[in-house]
Amino acid sequence: MDMLENMRAKASSAFAQLTHGRADGRESARGERELRARNTLAFKGGSYSLVLSAVVLAILVGINVIATSLPTSWTQYDISASKLYSVTAATKTAVNALDEDVTIYWIVQADEENSVIENLLDKYDQLSDHITVVKKNPDTYPNFAEQYTDSTVQNNSLVVECGDRSRYIDYNSIYVTSVNYTTYSYEYSFDGEGAITSAIAYVTSDDFPQLYVLEGHGEQELPDSFVNQLEKANYEYTSLSLLSEGGVPEDADGVIVYGPETDISDEEKTLLAEYVSGGGKLLMMVGPTENGTLENLASLVGAYGVTVEDGIVVEGDSNHYAFRMPYVLLPDIASTDVTESLANSGYYIVMGEAQGATVGNTGEATVTELLTTSDNSYSKLDGYAITTYQKEEGDVDGPFALAVSIEDESGGGIVWIGSSAFLGDVYNSYSSDANLEFATNALTSLVDEGESTAIPSKSLGSEYLSISETDASTLKLVMLGVLPLACVAAGIVTLVRRKRGRK
Repeated sequence: MDMLENMRAKASSAFAQLTHGRADGRESARGERELRARNTLAFKGGSYSLVLSAVVLAILVGINVIATSLPTSWTQYDISASKLYSVTAATKTAVNALDEDVTIYWIVQADEENSVIENLLDKYDQLSDHITVVKKNPDTYPNFAEQYTDSTVQNNSLVVECGDRSRYIDYNSIYVTSVNYTTYSYEYSFDGEGAITSAIAYVTSDDFPQLYVLEGHGEQELPDSFVNQLEKANYEYTSLSLLSEGGVPEDADGVIVYGPETDISDEEKTLLAEYVSGGGKLLMMVGPTENGTLENLASLVGAYGVTVEDGIVVEGDSNHYAFRMPYVLLPDIASTDVTESLANSGYYIVMGEAQGATVGNTGEATVTELLTTSDNSYSKLDGYAITTYQKEEGDVDGPFALAVSIEDESGGGIVWIGSSAFLGDVYNSYSSDANLEFATNALTSLVDEGESTAIPSKSLGSEYLSISETDASTLKLVMLGVLPLACVAAGIVTLVRRKRGRK
């Protein structure tokens, strides 16, 4: 029996081993099939990913190829503060109006192209089919520039040509260096657009406005910045002595009166009044003087209901003056054709040492106030002899107009601005050239009755941030008071919470 049981046990064990072996074989075969299936799926997935990656890469390459052929105006966005890589509406208007072919020669050696100038020229080339940009390598064409200038020609200089008229634009006229008299430091700006648009207007026209600048009354010299704007607008100007000429020349498109120290004579007043009533245009930038109000000059606008008040305007509203100096005015800017670009730009006009005016019965003329003070302003009758900015008995209450535009029924016109100092280097720098733009727009509204091609240069440095005295005080309070106290309070709260958490 023992032998029989032993044999049975051995048989059972052998059967179990056989059965287990078959199961192991089946499991192994199943595992191999699953592995092959996984490998097949992985291969298919990898192939799909490879094909998809190739398709995406091909699409991206195609997009890049197409993008490179598109105009840069479609593919690039100018985020520079001064819009260095954009052109203004004035340029677009001037270029789109072209009916003659203009060639811009770019004098530059190979691999010496200035990227900003290249981008600008590309903009002009895209704006009109009448504009062609041609590179001229001075190594290949060494005598090309001699027919346009006797000066030494630098790389990236330009020549604008139309027919038999041309203008040479030196590289130093594109990248301009000037002196800031408020900081006694150099400032750098880019004037490529202004120079090119001015040159295009010059070579496509032979009729330019003729201006006369009054002299003989201690007038100040026109600031260089304003003279540059006149030249860029292709205005021709010369000095004028009314007494020696006996009147305003017939070819005058406008007369400028800038910063006289003494009054004009009765005869000169009559000549200028007749000039305006006959359709003439007069830009007056006349502020307070040591001699008080210049009565005859003031009477030119007085004939249209504009009364120039004695003294110097002082602001009682801290939102309307700057630098803690109540006579450095930040006037409200009306929305007119003259001021529209400034009213929408967020810039301040900074006007110091100004006379104010009030507008009464204007008769048949149309009078528009361009710049105005607040209701809290007043005119200090002591003028330059003032000893306090506080309002005193006898001072004239505001509000005042600091600039007005007058349209005579004859078609003549006057723009009166109650300050000449505002156009000087100091106040113009404070305004980041907004003062210059205002004066240029005022002249353009009189003479051109359209949009000026005198485009201001674009700063390559920092600009002044002009804010009112109220805003300055608020910023000081926040930066020196609120923020430090908030930080201290946050630290105390955090410390208290940590101590409570330990208990």
